[in-house]
Amino acid sequence: MSVNTKKERINMIWGFGHGLWFLLPLLFLGRFFWIVILALLIGAVIRRFSFRYRQTPFYQPGMPPVQPSAIEILRQRYARGEIDATTFDQMRERLEASGEPRQQ
Repeated sequence: MSVNTKKERINMIWGFGHGLWFLLPLLFLGRFFWIVILALLIGAVIRRFSFRYRQTPFYQPGMPPVQPSAIEILRQRYARGEIDATTFDQMRERLEASGEPRQQ
């Protein structure tokens, strides 16, 4: 019986040995990817809750909102069916006769 004195060389990581250096840039790119994603998320949260980017109302603060004129309110009530045609005509004639001031 002969004894084999030669040692069999076993490569690390199932035969890849130390040839994984080509994967090292991918590890850094993966870390960079998650840092960018985290920065974008933080930026979105800051922008969402920032006072500077809040939507402004359609009217300016300090100025009262524009109210519809009396004739416009009368037309809307007629369109909704709240008043009939004769009542609409009577009220419209009264408003036109009274010289309603124009809307500002």
